[in-house]
Amino acid sequence: MTTMIDGTRIARRIRAQVAAEVAAATGAGAIPGLATVLVGDDPASAVYVAAKRRAIGEAGMRDFHRHLSAHATQDEVAAVIDELAADPQVSGILLQLPLPGRLDAVALIDRIPVTKDVDGLTTASAGLLARGERGLRPCTPSGVVELLDAEGVRLKSAHVAVVGWGELVGRPLTQLLLRRGATVSVAHEFTTDLAAVTRPADIVVVATGVRGLIGPEHVSPGAVVIDVGIHRTPSGLTGDVRSAELDGIAGRITPVPGGVGPMTIAMLMVNTLLAARWSAEREDVVAQEASGMSGMSGNSPAA
Repeated sequence: MTTMIDGTRIARRIRAQVAAEVAAATGAGAIPGLATVLVGDDPASAVYVAAKRRAIGEAGMRDFHRHLSAHATQDEVAAVIDELAADPQVSGILLQLPLPGRLDAVALIDRIPVTKDVDGLTTASAGLLARGERGLRPCTPSGVVELLDAEGVRLKSAHVAVVGWGELVGRPLTQLLLRRGATVSVAHEFTTDLAAVTRPADIVVVATGVRGLIGPEHVSPGAVVIDVGIHRTPSGLTGDVRSAELDGIAGRITPVPGGVGPMTIAMLMVNTLLAARWSAEREDVVAQEASGMSGMSGNSPAA
């Protein structure tokens, strides 16, 4: 039988740990704050933001939500981001995507300081990831890696097939896996023989946005399958993988819903906590440097 990977359970554990760390830091006046920016009234985006805001509250963090009209201009959205960027109580900023088509999403995302980029989507964050330097990583790819770790799936020396080369999941996930010692093959829209890429893999991660793309013909017996896709159908939510057809073939598989989705929000909470912690570290360094400079001036001949 194929084992279902319980992303909800793993995410619950991570969120509880974050909440405990936030509670422990409260006495020091270091409560993290997350700002969610929603432009317009897209129903799906509203649901996603509401879920993130609930998670913020449950974690004991400050909630700095901004809801702008669908008619908000580029300058108006930019002004809100700049205001949040300058607010020391805001540890992280999340601009909910997609934006209304007339807005330049890339330019707005890149206004978010890399130190507050809890979605890990700015050009600067991508550069830090590419160079292997400390930074905030995209939530969904981080959630995938965390799921595999929680399940005890060995990444070092494993062959992983990543299906999908998008900026939100495929590209950053590939880099995260490579840095963990995995051998990674990537399939995309121009791949002529998808099964040739996925069948040799120990782990198959699918993030294409194509419902039911992956089936038994793509997966070797015992492989771990991570389904990042999510699609609304008349019969409920489904993913990029035909999960029922893989029962008894895949060793482990993530369900939709209840797999990767909960992990994305859990890693958003982790990123917000890290952003707050690293901000405090930088403030300590600045304070120590200022103190050192003060001491030097007091010992100078001119003092």
